Amino acid sequence: MYLPQEIIKLKRNGGQLPQAAIEQFVKGITDNSFSEGQTAALAMAIYLNGMVTEETVALTRAMRDSGAVLNWAGKLNGPVVDKHSTGGVGDKVSLMLAPMIAACGAYVPMIAGRGLGHTGGTVDKLETIPGYSCTQPLAKIQAEVARLGCVIVGQSAELAPADRRLYLIRDVTATVESIPLITASILSKKLAAGLDVLTMDVKIGSGAIMKNVADASALATSIVNTAKGAGVKTQALLTDMNECLGATAGNVLEVLETLDYLTGKYREPRLHQVTLELGASMLQLAGLQPDKASAIKALEHSLTSGKAAEIFAQMVAAMGGPADLMEKPQQYLAAAPVVQDILAPQDGFLASSDTVAVGMAVVRLGGGRAHPAQQIDPAVGFSDVLALGIKVTKGDLLARVHAASKEAADKASSEYLAALTFSDMAPALNPIVHKVID
Repeated sequence: MYLPQEIIKLKRNGGQLPQAAIEQFVKGITDNSFSEGQTAALAMAIYLNGMVTEETVALTRAMRDSGAVLNWAGKLNGPVVDKHSTGGVGDKVSLMLAPMIAACGAYVPMIAGRGLGHTGGTVDKLETIPGYSCTQPLAKIQAEVARLGCVIVGQSAELAPADRRLYLIRDVTATVESIPLITASILSKKLAAGLDVLTMDVKIGSGAIMKNVADASALATSIVNTAKGAGVKTQALLTDMNECLGATAGNVLEVLETLDYLTGKYREPRLHQVTLELGASMLQLAGLQPDKASAIKALEHSLTSGKAAEIFAQMVAAMGGPADLMEKPQQYLAAAPVVQDILAPQDGFLASSDTVAVGMAVVRLGGGRAHPAQQIDPAVGFSDVLALGIKVTKGDLLARVHAASKEAADKASSEYLAALTFSDMAPALNPIVHKVID
């Protein structure tokens, strides 16, 4: 039996935590016998000193086993798959990809998270839909996955409850970037969902937790090795987050872009490519498609046939949301009282973006959290975001800010402009997929 301070001290001094100590730590998070301060202290010690693979595996399993683990044996006639992103600005891929994959014959019990730091959270986005409940009984989750093919919910008290508390503490204690903590957080939820297949989207660049290929590769390798050790077929794609993904950043705005994407009204090219790349990985790992070309063809058919949009609409209704959200989104989704154009201050090419700064501007508008209990303003953020590499003339529209007041809009506009650089020549753009790790 370890005292909390003994566990903290051992890791603070760079030691390797025994499995029993890790299990006690996770139990302490779950039953609140570790205080918030003690949990934060150990998270910081892990952030500073890291963990070896054995520690990370032990932490992941303990967090998985802190709650229920879904068992799909004999209940479905297809593979159980999921995708997870390390997060970025404007990353709403999960919202469109879950129903697309379901339309292709797989089952997606997606346990999603809330925003961390400058990154938006899938749960926060879905909760802007009136009535949509991300907290569902396990029996309901299993029934709807079997019926619809996918469900996107949050971390309930039943699934990986230890991660639920640790996740919130990491968000406000500058320990988000720890590779062992990220690995255990992601995989504890995914393993609890009873997956056969997992595709990881590890973001890289100015808007990502991991800024370079080396760090992103280290995280991807940690996740792939840990998941494979737990019996889940896993692949990681390192995808670009050097600019906002898609044309929106902010919860309601990203839901609206998702609806436009699924219905074919508008599909921003970079967002579409990332979605297809990740979906193709999932379908191939699951054995549903033999190669990338056929997988992409199946994903595109899920969109053009309307099947993915239909599944998304049915999921929204099943989770308590309006049955006609797809037809009447403006009737249900909140709108900011102030919408203001952000105009180009000069001629030139959009050369680069400090995408973290853009994400933090959304947080300061009220679209994210400065502390765990903070309420989010669902309507704020940026829309009509212009992609990098485009040539603009002074006065052209760069984006629109959605804010609660004129003062907030002015401040966010200034922050957005400060995050951009312009050049006289067209910049060399980053590839969508930097690297694949098996």
